[in-house]
Amino acid sequence: MSSTLDVPLGWARWRRSWWYHATYYAQTWRGSVASTVLFPIFYLASLGVGVGHLVSAHTGLVQGQTYLHFIAPSLLATTTMQLGEGESLWPVLAAVKWIRSYHAAAATPLEPEDILTGKLAWVVTRAFATGIVYTIVIGSFGALQSWWALTLPFLGALITLAFSAPLVAFAARSQSDGPFTAIYRFAFVPMFLFSATFYPVSAYPGYLRPFVQFVPLYHGVALARAAAFGEGSWGAVTLHLLFLVAMAVAGIAWGRRTMRHRLVD
Repeated sequence: MSSTLDVPLGWARWRRSWWYHATYYAQTWRGSVASTVLFPIFYLASLGVGVGHLVSAHTGLVQGQTYLHFIAPSLLATTTMQLGEGESLWPVLAAVKWIRSYHAAAATPLEPEDILTGKLAWVVTRAFATGIVYTIVIGSFGALQSWWALTLPFLGALITLAFSAPLVAFAARSQSDGPFTAIYRFAFVPMFLFSATFYPVSAYPGYLRPFVQFVPLYHGVALARAAAFGEGSWGAVTLHLLFLVAMAVAGIAWGRRTMRHRLVD
C-alpha cells in the first residue's frame, strides 16, 4: 500500500488511504462501466417499459406514477446498497487476511482509524459518482419531477455508507468468507425484492407492512422516491434519514474497534 504515501504531505492521514483506493480504481475502472452506466438503462428499459406496459394495462398508475417512474428512484437506492456490499466484504477480508495490504498500511504512520476512514470515504465517493450517473439516466426517462432530485447523489452516498460501514466492520473481524454468501443470499437478495422496490407497501398484507418498513433498504427507497417526486412529509423524511445515519454511525464505531483489533491488538 505504498501508494498511500505518494500524495501531498499536507493531506490528512486518512486521505492517503483514500488516495490509495482512488489510484487503484483508476487502473480498474473499466470493469465497472457496465454496472454504473448500462445497467440502469437496461433495468429501466426492461422493467420500467416492458413490465410497466403490462402494469399500466391492468392497474394503471402506481401511487399516482407510471410504473417506470415508480421504480426508477428505487433502482438508484438498490444499486448504491449493492455498491456498499460489493466494496465492503471480500475486498476488506482480502486486505486484512489474504494480501494483508492493510497490515502494510498500518506499518506506516497510518492508524487503523485512518485506514477505515479512507476506505469508507472512497466508497462514498464512488457512490456519489454512481448517483450522478443514475440521476441523469432516470431523468432522461422523465422520472424526475422535483428540484429535490438534485439531492439523489447525496442520498445514494448515504445509503452506501449506511450499508458499507457495518459490513466493513464485520469483514474486518472475519476469518473466512463463508458468512458472506449467507449475508448476500438471506439479507441482500430479500431486501432487494421486498423493500417496496418494485411495488408499494400497500401491496403487502397488513401484518407484513411493519416488517417491510423496518428493513434498512426500505428507508433508502422511500427517500429516493420522496426526492424524485418532491413528495413525502418532513417527519417521514427525517425518520428515514435518521435510520440510515444511525446505521452509518453504529457501523463506523464498530469498525474502529474491529479494525484496530485486527491490525494492532
